Amino acid sequence: MGKNYWISDKPLVIQEVVDLVTRRNAGAINTFIGTVREFTKGKRTLYLEYEAYKAMAEKKLEEIGHEIKEKWPEAETAIAHRVGRLEITDIAVVIAVSTPHRADSYEASRYAIERIKEIVPIWKKEHWEDGEHWIGDQKETKQGIPAKGDASK
Repeated sequence: MGKNYWISDKPLVIQEVVDLVTRRNAGAINTFIGTVREFTKGKRTLYLEYEAYKAMAEKKLEEIGHEIKEKWPEAETAIAHRVGRLEITDIAVVIAVSTPHRADSYEASRYAIERIKEIVPIWKKEHWEDGEHWIGDQKETKQGIPAKGDASK
């Protein structure tokens, strides 16, 4: 696993991720910080649980970094994703991308979060006031495992 890509059960520190891509020839560092929101599709979320196949997830995060390097050769990328129980407003993912110019850093950061949702084996369980549900994939295109009190079974 590359040092710039990891899964953690500890709170993520934004500056640690940013420091990995800070360099003298970067005129832009774009950060994306994904947090746990309270309401999703009108349902009040109490908290989320993330699980990952850690070894594979870290390899896939690194793969995304390589894809970014192919598309934006001057980019440097770092990605950290948290697992475990996350409360409302907790940070779930931090992506930092540095490039000489801002447009590339914006595009590469957006690319990274979309690819994470597509290919990285990380699952979330949403806990609501009236039940819970495992999400099948982070893009929410695949049905997850129904959980206690889940009305969408």
